[in-house]
Amino acid sequence: MADISFSYIRYYSGAGATPTDVAGIPNPGGTLTDNDGGSIHFETTDSNMGDGVIISPAGGASYMGSFTVGAETLYVVRDDPNDDYYVYGGTAATAWPGTLSLTSLTTTPALACFAVGTQIATPKRDKPVETLTIGDRVLTASGASAAVKWIGRQTVSTRFGPAERLLPVRFAAGSLGDGLPHTDLMVTADHGMLVGGVICHAGALVNGTTITQVPLAEMGERYTVYHIETDSHEIILANGAPAETFIDNVSRRAFDNYAEFEALYGDVSEMQELPMPRAMSARQVPIHIRNQLSCALTG
Repeated sequence: MADISFSYIRYYSGAGATPTDVAGIPNPGGTLTDNDGGSIHFETTDSNMGDGVIISPAGGASYMGSFTVGAETLYVVRDDPNDDYYVYGGTAATAWPGTLSLTSLTTTPALACFAVGTQIATPKRDKPVETLTIGDRVLTASGASAAVKWIGRQTVSTRFGPAERLLPVRFAAGSLGDGLPHTDLMVTADHGMLVGGVICHAGALVNGTTITQVPLAEMGERYTVYHIETDSHEIILANGAPAETFIDNVSRRAFDNYAEFEALYGDVSEMQELPMPRAMSARQVPIHIRNQLSCALTG
């Protein structure tokens, strides 16, 4: 994640909320730095995250994108556990927006998605993710099946935003151990893969050899990614490897076809995440998983 230089911070208690000044945060001035440098996520230990003032100690924060006000660029960071937003940039005199609109961001939130061609296991056969439709059934890692509620689709432009958040991750065949994935698998950096009992974001597992970031030049100026939503948060099989379905800790509005979901379902209750630990950055990945992946490299 690139550093964000700012002169002021303002707080929005949810999208659409009006802003307030942030008590206890150094205004003006500073740089927001992601110390592990490997993702769009920030932790309480990162510079100018307020040591728990901005984000709760047990949580994390995600870069959502930027927008401009006059000549100023403002950067939006979300407190993940509380769905609150902090806007960095400008000055106290900046014409801060009266309400925060995520749809106005020039960089849309990074979503956890599968690349075109990803083979999703169904009760009959593997199917490319882009061919799945609402009502199809997909296999879960437990051997059960779940109905597809919705397929989210996002078109990614590689011309905007920090490079790290746009770089997909490629898992070489066998890189997760036990011959998985059975063929090369490409997902977005925030997609959760179940490894050693932990849902690990793909970007946190990059090792530079068998798990690598895909160069943007390989992706072209734009590409499309897909995510599968079921009634509950599930672990399904993508190219044979266990991967999570959509979990609504990022707004569905970031998907190109959000209007379809809204027309079908309207407002829905918050989804319950699976009771599994989650590693969003490299330093959160447990040592037993690092050892497991090392064995996959040499075994």
